[in-house]
Formats: sequence, C-alpha cells, structure tokens
Amino acid sequence: MSQKILIIDDERAVRTSLRDILEYENYNIEEAETATEALEILKNKTFDVIFCDIKMPKMDGIEFLERAKTLTDTPIIMISGHGTIDTAVDALKKGAYDFIEKPPDLNRLLVSVRHALEKKNLVAETKILKTKIQKSDEIIGSSPEMKTILEMADKVAPTEARVLICGENGTGKELLARRIHNHSLRANHPLIEVNCAAIPSELIESELFGHEKGSFTSAIKQRKGFFEQADGGTLFLDEIGDMSLSAQAKVLRALQENKITRVGGEKDISVNVRVIAATNKDLTAEIAAGKFREDLFHRISVIILKLPNLNSRISDLPELVNHFINEICKNQGKPKLSISEKALQELSKRTWTGNIRELRNVVERLVILCDKTISDADVKRYAGL
Repeated sequence: MSQKILIIDDERAVRTSLRDILEYENYNIEEAETATEALEILKNKTFDVIFCDIKMPKMDGIEFLERAKTLTDTPIIMISGHGTIDTAVDALKKGAYDFIEKPPDLNRLLVSVRHALEKKNLVAETKILKTKIQKSDEIIGSSPEMKTILEMADKVAPTEARVLICGENGTGKELLARRIHNHSLRANHPLIEVNCAAIPSELIESELFGHEKGSFTSAIKQRKGFFEQADGGTLFLDEIGDMSLSAQAKVLRALQENKITRVGGEKDISVNVRVIAATNKDLTAEIAAGKFREDLFHRISVIILKLPNLNSRISDLPELVNHFINEICKNQGKPKLSISEKALQELSKRTWTGNIRELRNVVERLVILCDKTISDADVKRYAGL
C-alpha cells in the first residue's frame, strides 16, 4: 500500500510539479489549495507526510502548522520561495519536520520524504511498544488475596519506599514490580530488571556497579552498571537472596549513601535509584544461616508484599485461563477458543507447583492442540504432557 502525501500550496503549478515528482515515486497524492481546506481534510483523513507552503492568503503555513499539530503527528515539511534562515528556524521551532526552498532540488526533496516516513514509522512503533509496556503490568485476579496485595502495591507505588516482594517462582513478582514502577513518580524513567540468580557471583559486582577499563582481564572498556543505568528510575533486583555477601555489602552502601563505585575505580558516583527487590527464599532463614545480611534486609523491606501461590487463590483460575486464551490466540493469529466449565473444573483440581507460569504454559499447549472448544477430555489428555 503506497504512502499518502498531502500537498498544500495556493499555486497550481507548484502542486502539479510536486505531484508529478512524488507520483513517479509511487506515492499517493492529495492536494489542497488553502490551509483552511487542508485542516478540513485532516479532520477525516490521515497522511504519512504533509508538504505545506509558507506564504498563502488568509491563513499562512506557519499558522497551519500550529493548528495541524493539534490534529496529527504526521511530519510536516514546509516549502517556500521566499525562505530565509529566520523563517526556517521559526518553522522548525514550531514543529515542522523540515524546510525546503522553492524550486526544490529533486534529491533533497525525496531524501526529506524518506526520512520523514522513517520518523513516522518510528513514532508509530514507539506508541505500540508503550502500549505493550503499559499492558505488561496487568495482573489478573479478583480473589481477596490478590485484591489486598494490589491495593497495597498501588498505595506504595507513588512513594519512594523500598519494596520487597516475596513469593514462589511463577507467582508474578516481576509483574508486580513493573506495576509499582509504572504507577510511581519515576514511571518516565528506566526500570532496569536484574535477575541476580542468573549472573555468576564473580560478575555480579561488575554488572551492578559497572567497571573501569582494565579493571580485570576482559574489561576492555569502561562500562556503566545497572545502578547507573537506572538513575532517576527503578532498579528491580529479582532473586536478591542469591546475591553474594560481598555484593550485598556494596548494595547496602549504595542504599545508605546513594553512591556507588565502579569495579577498579576510586571515584564515588551519585545515583538516584529506587530499589524493588524480590525473592523466592525465606530471607529470615537465610539471615540465620549467615547467607544474607540482616542490615540489608531491613533496608530493602520497608514494605513487604507476599504474593500467594496459585493453589491458594484457585478461584482466580477461570479468569486467568480466559485471559491467557485471548492473549495466546491473538498472538498466534488463531480464532478465539472457548473452554467448557468441566475443563475449568479439571484444571482447578490440579496442583500448580509452577504457579501462573505453569498455568500459562498449559493453556498455550491447549490452544495449540485444540479446536474451537477446550473440553475436560482435552485437559486430561494434554495438560500433563
């Protein structure tokens, strides 16, 4: 499908010339003789790029630019035969994508169009990604246990309090951390997620605090650690119970002083980070065993949120299953499946040692292997594979 371009100019010869050039490049062209006419068109149609003359009767191009910006985020390229540096700067300051003098150079014109289209695509992709990110903190469940947790999370989110999220693997600790960040005053800043269990103990300090060039054999250049990357935002330390004692000591210092030192470095670096930690371990037992620092525990646990396992909130299972069916069918381009009450009852009888993560895997398997309706026979046949 060819991209659509709107040309606004009171001179027919200019419109025709631009149309000929752009149609030759397979763009779909529409014209408007005045800025007023163009604004009416924009109320009902969308375009990929807009060309607009600056000097026009009644409403000039600059006024059109200001009004159009309230209707669309389409890149607007200003054109003028009376261009000056001041005019170009004024147009760009007010949101124009580019400024081209008449008569336009053919290559300059086409490059500007191509770059404007690339920008529009990037803006669209960014919006999609933002939507996905916003949806990714959706937590399904209306059981009393989950309502209590979510109410506490939403209360603590706008504060600067440090949060410790406890729960078995697969209960949604990452999701809850994301929800807290997205509802916090730091939402427009980074959320850096770190799985402490997945990083070798000899590398954890370098990963968290960064390193200077030459500080160890493979340190061929300076690197910022996760604390610096999360500056102004939130650092989510997942499975913090697996962190080495030496790394714990440095994390404690960072939380006490809001400063870190890169591995191999001597300079203190100030950081402004909110820490949310999570663990599937009993940290009080880890403290008793000498595997976790008690002072760090008290630093990270201003608020403790304990996520229940799926078996203790089994009333949420039908809601979760239907959510996963819709999500998986949409992602796989498959027509929506239904699930029988008997199938839901069969799923509810199972013991979910892997919690929500295991349930999602089972539902995905059922969606792939079943047609139209998931029955209790399907659950018996496929759920235990």
